[in-house]
Amino acid sequence: MKTATTAKEDLKESAQSDMRRLIKDMGLTDRQKLALTCRILFDKGHDSGVTGQITCRSDEPDRFLTQRFGLGFEEITAENLIEVDQDLTPLDEMAMANPANRFHTWVYKEHPDVNCIIHTHPTHIAALSMLKTPLVISHMDTCALYNDCSFVGDWPGIPVGNEEGVLISEALGKNRALLLSHHGQLVTGKTIEEACNLAVLIERAAKLQLLAMAAGEIQELPHELAQEAHDWVSTDKRNKVNFAYYVRQALKTHTDCI
Repeated sequence: MKTATTAKEDLKESAQSDMRRLIKDMGLTDRQKLALTCRILFDKGHDSGVTGQITCRSDEPDRFLTQRFGLGFEEITAENLIEVDQDLTPLDEMAMANPANRFHTWVYKEHPDVNCIIHTHPTHIAALSMLKTPLVISHMDTCALYNDCSFVGDWPGIPVGNEEGVLISEALGKNRALLLSHHGQLVTGKTIEEACNLAVLIERAAKLQLLAMAAGEIQELPHELAQEAHDWVSTDKRNKVNFAYYVRQALKTHTDCI
């Protein structure tokens, strides 16, 4: 065994290098990725009627792609996504964006590294939000969110005003995720793949937290090890590999979305 005495850091770097070298990207367009994200999250319990928004920046400055208001996540296709400006005015005047998308424009404005935003109300996140309790990361599988999820303790009401946009963009800070009391979750990503993965993960983290809270007292993770795990699973290539798996799952039943 040639690697029996190889240091952990060297093994980590070797694995990352192999991922970059051996696993090819899928070559999807942003429209296809966004439509697939809608279907992925529908299958994983993020559906809540016509609430929830998934957006990504367009190729044009100060514009973004999003779903048409009135369509559920399982109805979104690459073709029926719409492009809107910062005032939510669609290029296609016959379509309408979700008016709650307004806070997305504030996040994009204040966080130039963010290229995709997902806001949903999945069951376990919604239940945890009712307790006004921050997300607790205490399991290896959810470490991508370790020290990476902000918390808003006060509900500002329906999310159609600029006030919530200011509140959310400030509360997010340098983190990628946000738990909103009495409401839901918001995750961001430099890529669509990153945001999709975090959206799936934050609902799983909330489910685990509720189960653990019902059984006893949650124990903290060692900080250095948790941060190491966070960084290990948060690379661009790891996000693409994980997203590709979700895509293959979705395309088994959602053959029409791309």
